[in-house]
Amino acid sequence: MRMRVVAAVGLLSAYVGCVKRVPEPVGVPAGTPHVSWIIMHGDRDNPDAEFACQSTELAECIIPVSRPGAAVFSHVHVYYHGAGSETRYVGSYDVGYFERQGGSRSDVATNITVRGEEKISNQSVMGIVTSTPGTYVVRFALEASTVGSGRTQTVRAEVPVIVR
Repeated sequence: MRMRVVAAVGLLSAYVGCVKRVPEPVGVPAGTPHVSWIIMHGDRDNPDAEFACQSTELAECIIPVSRPGAAVFSHVHVYYHGAGSETRYVGSYDVGYFERQGGSRSDVATNITVRGEEKISNQSVMGIVTSTPGTYVVRFALEASTVGSGRTQTVRAEVPVIVR
Protein backbone atom coordinates (compact mmCIF):
# COMPACT_ATOMS: atom_id res chain seq x y z
CA MET A 1 0.00 0.00 0.00
CA ARG A 2 2.78 2.42 0.94
CA MET A 3 4.48 1.75 -2.41
CA ARG A 4 1.28 2.73 -4.27
CA VAL A 5 1.00 5.99 -2.34
CA VAL A 6 4.64 6.87 -3.06
CA ALA A 7 4.14 6.06 -6.77
CA ALA A 8 0.94 8.15 -6.93
CA VAL A 9 2.61 11.13 -5.23
CA GLY A 10 5.57 10.85 -7.62
CA LEU A 11 3.33 10.81 -10.68
CA LEU A 12 1.29 13.75 -9.40
CA SER A 13 4.45 15.75 -8.69
CA ALA A 14 5.78 15.06 -12.19
CA TYR A 15 2.46 16.12 -13.72
CA VAL A 16 2.21 19.34 -11.69
CA GLY A 17 5.83 20.19 -12.52
CA CYS A 18 5.13 19.89 -16.26
CA VAL A 19 1.93 21.94 -16.31
CA LYS A 20 2.45 25.55 -17.36
CA ARG A 21 0.80 28.21 -15.25
CA VAL A 22 -1.45 30.83 -16.80
CA PRO A 23 0.87 33.64 -17.91
CA GLU A 24 0.21 36.95 -16.17
CA PRO A 25 1.46 39.99 -18.10
CA VAL A 26 3.69 42.38 -16.20
CA GLY A 27 2.82 46.07 -16.18
CA VAL A 28 -0.87 45.74 -17.09
CA PRO A 29 -2.88 48.05 -14.82
CA ALA A 30 -5.59 46.41 -12.69
CA GLY A 31 -8.99 46.50 -14.36
CA THR A 32 -7.53 46.44 -17.88
CA PRO A 33 -8.84 43.71 -20.21
CA HIS A 34 -5.99 41.70 -21.72
CA VAL A 35 -5.08 38.29 -23.12
CA SER A 36 -2.15 35.99 -22.54
CA TRP A 37 -1.10 32.80 -24.32
CA ILE A 38 1.01 29.67 -24.29
CA ILE A 39 2.11 27.94 -27.50
CA MET A 40 3.03 24.24 -27.41
CA HIS A 41 3.93 21.65 -30.06
CA GLY A 42 4.28 17.91 -30.46
CA ASP A 43 2.74 15.11 -32.45
CA ARG A 44 -0.80 13.92 -33.20
CA ASP A 45 -1.02 12.06 -29.88
CA ASN A 46 0.29 14.94 -27.76
CA PRO A 47 0.38 18.43 -29.31
CA ASP A 48 1.34 19.73 -25.83
CA ALA A 49 4.55 17.68 -25.59
CA GLU A 50 6.97 20.61 -25.97
CA PHE A 51 6.81 24.21 -24.77
CA ALA A 52 7.48 26.84 -27.48
CA CYS A 53 6.70 30.19 -25.84
CA GLN A 54 4.32 32.22 -23.72
CA SER A 55 3.25 35.83 -23.47
CA THR A 56 5.34 36.64 -20.40
CA GLU A 57 8.68 35.68 -21.93
CA LEU A 58 10.71 37.69 -24.40
CA ALA A 59 12.35 34.60 -25.92
CA GLU A 60 11.85 33.69 -29.58
CA CYS A 61 8.93 31.40 -30.31
CA ILE A 62 10.34 28.53 -32.38
CA ILE A 63 8.36 25.55 -33.67
CA PRO A 64 9.61 22.68 -35.84
CA VAL A 65 8.41 22.51 -39.43
CA SER A 66 6.16 19.64 -40.54
CA ARG A 67 7.82 17.16 -42.87
CA PRO A 68 6.36 14.48 -45.15
CA GLY A 69 5.30 11.61 -42.92
CA ALA A 70 6.09 13.60 -39.75
CA ALA A 71 3.46 16.26 -39.17
CA VAL A 72 4.04 18.58 -36.23
CA PHE A 73 0.93 19.54 -34.28
CA SER A 74 0.64 22.71 -32.23
CA HIS A 75 -1.74 23.74 -29.46
CA VAL A 76 -2.34 27.45 -28.82
CA HIS A 77 -3.84 28.23 -25.40
CA VAL A 78 -5.39 31.71 -25.06
CA TYR A 79 -6.37 33.17 -21.69
CA TYR A 80 -8.88 36.04 -21.41
CA HIS A 81 -8.38 38.05 -18.23
CA GLY A 82 -11.31 39.71 -16.49
CA ALA A 83 -11.28 43.42 -15.75
CA GLY A 84 -13.04 43.35 -12.39
CA SER A 85 -16.66 43.05 -13.47
CA GLU A 86 -18.03 40.95 -16.32
CA THR A 87 -15.76 41.34 -19.36
CA ARG A 88 -16.77 40.24 -22.87
CA TYR A 89 -14.23 39.55 -25.63
CA VAL A 90 -15.40 39.50 -29.26
CA GLY A 91 -13.31 39.12 -32.39
CA SER A 92 -10.82 36.53 -33.57
CA TYR A 93 -7.23 35.44 -33.65
CA ASP A 94 -5.35 33.99 -36.59
CA VAL A 95 -2.70 31.31 -36.18
CA GLY A 96 -0.57 32.10 -39.21
CA TYR A 97 1.74 29.08 -38.96
CA PHE A 98 -1.02 26.45 -39.23
CA GLU A 99 -1.16 24.49 -42.49
CA ARG A 100 -3.86 26.01 -44.65
CA GLN A 101 -6.14 23.81 -46.70
CA GLY A 102 -7.08 25.20 -50.13
CA GLY A 103 -6.18 28.78 -49.26
CA SER A 104 -8.43 28.79 -46.17
CA ARG A 105 -7.69 31.06 -43.24
CA SER A 106 -7.04 29.84 -39.76
CA ASP A 107 -9.08 32.45 -37.88
CA VAL A 108 -10.52 31.36 -34.56
CA ALA A 109 -13.74 33.21 -33.71
CA THR A 110 -13.97 34.53 -30.17
CA ASN A 111 -17.09 35.41 -28.20
CA ILE A 112 -16.14 34.78 -24.59
CA THR A 113 -17.36 36.33 -21.36
CA VAL A 114 -15.29 36.34 -18.18
CA ARG A 115 -17.86 36.57 -15.41
CA GLY A 116 -17.28 38.98 -12.53
CA GLU A 117 -16.53 36.22 -10.01
CA GLU A 118 -14.14 34.55 -12.45
CA LYS A 119 -10.72 35.98 -13.05
CA ILE A 120 -10.03 34.20 -16.32
CA SER A 121 -11.54 32.21 -19.17
CA ASN A 122 -9.73 30.27 -21.82
CA GLN A 123 -9.95 29.01 -25.38
CA SER A 124 -7.58 26.86 -27.37
CA VAL A 125 -7.02 25.61 -30.90
CA MET A 126 -4.90 22.82 -32.35
CA GLY A 127 -3.59 22.51 -35.87
CA ILE A 128 -0.87 21.10 -38.09
CA VAL A 129 2.22 23.28 -38.43
CA THR A 130 3.04 24.42 -41.96
CA SER A 131 5.62 22.54 -44.01
CA THR A 132 7.09 25.84 -45.24
CA PRO A 133 9.82 27.26 -42.98
CA GLY A 134 9.64 30.97 -42.20
CA THR A 135 8.39 33.56 -39.76
CA TYR A 136 4.64 33.68 -39.18
CA VAL A 137 2.37 35.66 -36.87
CA VAL A 138 -0.37 34.78 -34.41
CA ARG A 139 -2.55 37.89 -34.68
CA PHE A 140 -5.17 38.86 -32.08
CA ALA A 141 -7.97 41.25 -33.15
CA LEU A 142 -10.39 41.58 -30.24
CA GLU A 143 -12.71 44.08 -28.63
CA ALA A 144 -13.22 43.85 -24.87
CA SER A 145 -16.21 45.45 -23.21
CA THR A 146 -16.69 45.74 -19.48
CA VAL A 147 -20.30 45.43 -18.32
CA GLY A 148 -21.47 48.32 -16.19
CA SER A 149 -18.78 50.76 -17.28
CA GLY A 150 -19.83 50.98 -20.91
CA ARG A 151 -16.12 50.90 -21.79
CA THR A 152 -14.85 49.10 -24.85
CA GLN A 153 -11.16 48.50 -25.40
CA THR A 154 -9.33 47.22 -28.45
CA VAL A 155 -7.05 44.26 -27.67
CA ARG A 156 -4.45 43.72 -30.39
CA ALA A 157 -1.30 41.65 -30.34
CA GLU A 158 1.03 40.04 -32.84
CA VAL A 159 3.18 37.10 -31.79
CA PRO A 160 6.00 36.23 -34.24
CA VAL A 161 6.51 32.47 -34.57
CA ILE A 162 9.57 31.01 -36.33
CA VAL A 163 8.95 27.69 -38.08
CA ARG A 164 12.15 25.83 -38.93
